Amino acid sequence: MPITATPTPAKGLLSPKDHTLILIDHQSQMSFATHSISATELRNNTALVAYAAAGFGVSTILTTVAEKSFSGPIFSEITEAFPGAEVTDRTSMNTWEDAHVIKRVNAIGKDRLVFAGLWTSVCIVGPTLSALDQGYEVYVIADACGDVSVEAHERAMERMIQAGVRPLTSLQYMLELQRDWARGETYDLTTGIAKKYGGAYGLGIIYAKTMFGASEGGHSHKG
Repeated sequence: MPITATPTPAKGLLSPKDHTLILIDHQSQMSFATHSISATELRNNTALVAYAAAGFGVSTILTTVAEKSFSGPIFSEITEAFPGAEVTDRTSMNTWEDAHVIKRVNAIGKDRLVFAGLWTSVCIVGPTLSALDQGYEVYVIADACGDVSVEAHERAMERMIQAGVRPLTSLQYMLELQRDWARGETYDLTTGIAKKYGGAYGLGIIYAKTMFGASEGGHSHKG
């Protein structure tokens, strides 16, 4: 029997209400030794993720390690996207071993988790492997993570992927949440974030809208 295609998305695609985003240790001290990605690009990508998650209403957990005594404050891009949000400070390198964080994960109650943070090989490998071990479906936003070297970041990503983690990028994350330009309620949100944090893609949107008044949602089917 031939397969019959239907216009429905794959179950593996993310949507705003089906997952929890966990942002881990995007802090000053952790950033100083991060060399797999520039600080500028890291902050830009993290901002894109944070504003997308906030705008789409994604359940989000923010956590830091030794914020007051050693590692410093969380990126302002995150706190500006989530004003007044609770930030859980820990002593454990593995976020999954912090009882308060796990209490928040359980309270939200979603079995699909998306992670990003510093450093990839410690602060991301630890909780992702732990969550996988307990039956969660796990994603990592690779370019909103960083490590002490390119080698450290890449080996950490490989280790997680071999264990079953699904990698994606910051822009991919936001566009996957939008997924259809005809979704007018979040169209301006998505293009606005892209124009500010989407690099060359954002410049293209600015150009098209300024020069031609173009709109991705303006396509219509014919025939």
